[in-house]
Amino acid sequence: MNEVRIDKWMWATRIFKTRSIAADACKKGRVMIGGVNVKPSRMIKVGDIIQVRKPPVTFSFKVLDLTENRMGAKLVPQFMENVTTPDQYEILEMNRISGFVNRAKGLGRPTKKDRRELEQFTGADFYEGGDDFDFDFDFDSDDED
Repeated sequence: MNEVRIDKWMWATRIFKTRSIAADACKKGRVMIGGVNVKPSRMIKVGDIIQVRKPPVTFSFKVLDLTENRMGAKLVPQFMENVTTPDQYEILEMNRISGFVNRAKGLGRPTKKDRRELEQFTGADFYEGGDDFDFDFDFDSDDED
């Protein structure tokens, strides 16, 4: 086997969970060889360096061997070498430390952490529903004169 499709190889080496996700990444311009975006059908060979952009980081992998069959995680180092530069890992670490959630405002449901922060901000007793209101009238009375 001298060449194999890039989407098959990325799926087989567990970079992506499914082959269709790998193909979509290629179509969206997130996979590059030598700084050039590639199609899912692009054939790769031993020695190629593949760059995969998974925001905010661009990972780089050197092809050591070719395969079309998915493998266990323990076998992956025989087929690829991670050559990602340290500065990319610094970006990843900074994002993890900052606690930044990469979610556009208004999209998706709040996380459990978001809910806890909101409750802490407003005060938990706000939700308790106690008789803290200072009104001169009673909501339950039906006397409407």
